[in-house]
Amino acid sequence: MSLPEIKKRISAAEAKAGRSDGSTKLIAVSKVQPNERVQAILEQGHRIYGENRVQEAADKWPAFREQFDGIELHIIGPLQTNKARAAMELAQAIHTLDRIKLAHTFARLAQEMGACPDLYIQVNTGAEPQKAGVLPASADAFIAESVALDLPVAGLMCIPPVNEDPSLHFKLLGDIAARNGLNGLSMGMSGDFETAVAHGATHVRVGSAIFGDRVPT
Repeated sequence: MSLPEIKKRISAAEAKAGRSDGSTKLIAVSKVQPNERVQAILEQGHRIYGENRVQEAADKWPAFREQFDGIELHIIGPLQTNKARAAMELAQAIHTLDRIKLAHTFARLAQEMGACPDLYIQVNTGAEPQKAGVLPASADAFIAESVALDLPVAGLMCIPPVNEDPSLHFKLLGDIAARNGLNGLSMGMSGDFETAVAHGATHVRVGSAIFGDRVPT
């Protein structure tokens, strides 16, 4: 599937849902992708990318930023507190705020650095024990704690269970965001991004459908 085709499908899903064209940002998930594949997408004009690992992002994106203007980088993988500073220096948004220790680390570093990327709180909508994220029942309190730390909480993120209807999880995430006054909804991947758009996603994360199968290193 080509990048223009994915963008066309997002636009069609927005129109079908009665949303304005361009209200959903496409994050091209470039983790574990060879640089030549990423460069090919950059040369097509796309500028919003997602990385799982801070070290991989640090190895890849400074050089690309010397070649291409306007790159917007999102950290979308689990984040250790000792990688928080590097993530904040590299990224414009971090989608995996999932525990109070990390929130306090962001708050301290934001004071030291004088800036903080947009933050998305990860909600474990399926309550899966192997998956990171705040449980839905704890989400309201965690959002309030994070906001009280003066963190720029832009919205929420989820990854639905593989074998469940994603629309139920997207609706749950949207409901939590709405009652907490949050607009950002980072949800939807290669297999379900149109469903996510229908449920109000502001960001969809699409990797293999853009770049092809990942190339583990």
